[in-house]
Amino acid sequence: MKAEWIKSSYSTSSGPDCVEVAVPDERHVLVRDSKNPDGPRLTLTPTTWTAFLPYATATPR
Repeated sequence: MKAEWIKSSYSTSSGPDCVEVAVPDERHVLVRDSKNPDGPRLTLTPTTWTAFLPYATATPR
């Protein structure tokens, strides 16, 4: 799967929050650690990604 990776706006070059996302086609959303681009990645369905986003963007209590 060829994908164009987009880095999270919350990620910084020096911080621990380095997440990248790619959408290579209408059936897959890919997630990886930008500090380890050749490492493991998650492959999600768009439905699963949409359900996950509120938890990823929630402010810690």
